[in-house]
Amino acid sequence: MEDRHDQEEIYSQRIKAGKRTYFFDVKATRGQDYYLTITESKRRLRDDDTFSYEKHKIFLYKEDFLKFVDALQDAVDYVREELLTPEEVAELDRPRPAYDEREGNYNRADDTY
Repeated sequence: MEDRHDQEEIYSQRIKAGKRTYFFDVKATRGQDYYLTITESKRRLRDDDTFSYEKHKIFLYKEDFLKFVDALQDAVDYVREELLTPEEVAELDRPRPAYDEREGNYNRADDTY
């Protein structure tokens, strides 16, 4: 079996969302078989006032990409169309500044995240 450390990371994107951070990483096996890992990382305060990170990871293989995207879009559409008010949908659709990885913040100073 292949060692996990031998897997090549090809692409990575980080999304900060409050106390959570999501990582989308495209990797390749030695045989150039591509897959995606989606990791949710949550910062937790320990009893001794130090921090740890709780991580949950999903491995998504290339043959399932389209099924996953379709199911995710269906779920998002259901929430938007059946569960949210028009005001909540408008808030979701509001343009947001792009996160600048180099600067560690959002491009517009008047938005707080």
